[in-house]
Amino acid sequence: MGVKTPDWVKHAVFYQIFPDRFRRSPRLEHAPGIRFKPWGAPPSEQGFQGGDLLGIVDRLDYLEELGVNALYLNPIFSSASNHRYHTFDYMKVDPLLGGDAAFRELLDRAHARGMRVIIDGVFNHCGRGFWPFHHILETGKRSPYFDWFRVKGLPLRPYHSNEQQPHNYAAWWNLPALPQLNIGNPGMRRYLLEVARHWIAFGADGWRLDVPEEIEDPLFWQEFRQVVKETNPDAYAVGEIWHEADEWLQGDRFDGVMNYVLSRAAYGYFGAETVPRDYRPGGYTIERLDTPAFAAAIERMLERYDWQVVTAQFNLLNSHDTARNLWALDGDASAVKLCLLLQMTLPGAPCVYYGEEIGMNGGPDPGCRGAFPWEERQSWNGELLETYRQAIALRHSRPALRTGAYRTLVAAGEIFGFSRSLCRDVPPAGQGTEEARAQEDQLIVLFNRAKSTARLAVPLAGEGQEDEEKLASAQPVFRTIWPPEASGKLHRARNGILWDLAIPPRETLILEGTDSD
Repeated sequence: MGVKTPDWVKHAVFYQIFPDRFRRSPRLEHAPGIRFKPWGAPPSEQGFQGGDLLGIVDRLDYLEELGVNALYLNPIFSSASNHRYHTFDYMKVDPLLGGDAAFRELLDRAHARGMRVIIDGVFNHCGRGFWPFHHILETGKRSPYFDWFRVKGLPLRPYHSNEQQPHNYAAWWNLPALPQLNIGNPGMRRYLLEVARHWIAFGADGWRLDVPEEIEDPLFWQEFRQVVKETNPDAYAVGEIWHEADEWLQGDRFDGVMNYVLSRAAYGYFGAETVPRDYRPGGYTIERLDTPAFAAAIERMLERYDWQVVTAQFNLLNSHDTARNLWALDGDASAVKLCLLLQMTLPGAPCVYYGEEIGMNGGPDPGCRGAFPWEERQSWNGELLETYRQAIALRHSRPALRTGAYRTLVAAGEIFGFSRSLCRDVPPAGQGTEEARAQEDQLIVLFNRAKSTARLAVPLAGEGQEDEEKLASAQPVFRTIWPPEASGKLHRARNGILWDLAIPPRETLILEGTDSD
């Protein structure tokens, strides 16, 4: 049996939400005396601004109008950090987010709209408030949970460690606030697999797995996948891996990974003149790419994995771990739009980080984690928001952009372009639904990264490739569908070539094959 990934992911447009910073709901009644930082306080400050899961429910209309049909939530379990990667209890949704009841409402209301929801799983490390770790802190070697961690000495020093007396247990990146879990212990292992099962059974549609490479135990991830798929065969498992990930995408661990490879390539091409030279998201260099190198990078990315994996990759431009687009591209709105159109027209599920669509700005973590300015509409970039809506709608309306075959058509000078094509069966005119014939839905996507208008001819078979006989003799007609203001303009190919196309500076041109003149 070959690799199989969830079909719904191939048609998803994700929206990533950092719950503490998305929206506070007036419907959530906290205990008396609870205090939050002011909404919109600098994200560099520690503490909580009070976003919650009901706040997401209250803005599902907004997300649906944007075109989103899947949500990715940063961690939601009990924690003493605003990002909640310091887990205290994996079996309880944080009360500050509304608890299990708020998550139940979010799942039910999202599912009623056809939206999926995936959640963040942090299984390499926990917070020092995790109850088994606290049990050791109180009872030492007598604790039944002693081997759930890698303790190097007693008593534990979780708070007051220093160079002379460092913390005495394994911790993520040597941070005492983040004890590392001993996955090799059968009790810890079973607990985490039950966590995986519990929340999928509760209704979550999948897991995003934090730093999975740091659990050097392939069998654990195979067991994890088995538990998740037994609970819901349609659940999505996506890993946070920042580089090419062949061994993780063979069908026995993850369905996809966070595709930072795409993000770096897009920034390195469309932002070649603007990305800060010292910006290294995740520690990776952003290489400045010319057009042939960029085309080769995209082809390598798409040819590396099984097609089922390619169409289920988690295609993001940025996240809670990286700078926002406008910061990373030094305010170049044209580069942001070019990256967006690339993201929405390539195979793989696009993911929009909350607030990108309205032009939120901010540097690397924690600068990228600002509060969504719901009450400051004057700060929103309305033009960018409309571009996001239109680009997402375009992807939803054209199946070829989601599952169609990919072919590079042009990669020269400052122009990069490709086709997406999908064969479907349609009934011949006047013959009802019988004797279906094959018809190819074809779209051509062209990018001009230059600062001047480009005029070019595009070979439909791709540069340097042999034209098929039928292609050379046919005269297919294509209609402009992007930019929206130029929609409807017709272009007829002759001898397998679209002649004299004009692409404005720093713009994307998308054409769709049509049967009519």
